[in-house]
Amino acid sequence: MDYKTISVASGEGIMTIVLDRPEKLNAFTPQMKDELIDAFDRADGDDDVRAVILTGRGRAFCAGADISAGESAFDYSHTDVDSHRDEGGLVTLRIFELKKPIIAAVNGAAVGVGATMTLATDIRLASEDARFGFVFARRGLVPEAASSWFLPRAVGMSRALEWVFTGRIFPAGEALAAGLIRSVHPRDELLPAARGLAREIADNTSAVAVGLARQMLWRLSAEPHPMAAHRIDSRATYYLGQSADVREGVTSFFERRPPAFPLRVSRDMPPHFPWWTEPSFRE
Repeated sequence: MDYKTISVASGEGIMTIVLDRPEKLNAFTPQMKDELIDAFDRADGDDDVRAVILTGRGRAFCAGADISAGESAFDYSHTDVDSHRDEGGLVTLRIFELKKPIIAAVNGAAVGVGATMTLATDIRLASEDARFGFVFARRGLVPEAASSWFLPRAVGMSRALEWVFTGRIFPAGEALAAGLIRSVHPRDELLPAARGLAREIADNTSAVAVGLARQMLWRLSAEPHPMAAHRIDSRATYYLGQSADVREGVTSFFERRPPAFPLRVSRDMPPHFPWWTEPSFRE
């Protein structure tokens, strides 16, 4: 795909995806949705990519949906209600399915879908001048991008409801105190900090172990009883325990050297993966 609204660069095990409409504050469009999903597909299909960074170009991360169409910007009456799919939700559901860890480096305003698209990422960092807002009620809308599922898991129900009910814009410090983001950085230190985290993953961990663990934590934390997690833990430790990655992990530890894990996500996931029955976001 020829990208027009994002840019993608890969190297040293890290794919960096940049929202790239700086003149429009990286406002979200249907084309951006398609390009982001394609980029995530590329990340999952490339065994050299061990971690993904999502950020924006210019002074904003994403100022929300592009509403240049005016009052008809959110009018979907030309589609059937039963077949309509929220475009932000398609992005977050694709992120949810990723086999690679993803870090959001929020470099400025993240409002509306600009905020909700980050909720499916694994680790969020922000610049000192970042601002967040779940502003939907102020536009007569409800939260989208499956954020009613993701946001309470990130910050708890009470804080999620406050932000959604008021629709107010809040600073990075408040986001940090609530646990929405991991850390706050001067703007010129934000991307290096994100890359440092990605490097730690890429240089020291098994791709298959991380890919499995990512899906285990996201999916099993929503189960009503820990027995579901125990069953999957048991299968994963059974198969990985006899794998070349575990042998390498133990050997490299005793030899006091960095590990060189041989397993690849594209071909070496254990036979019980995927264990869930929920449909893909594409269905």
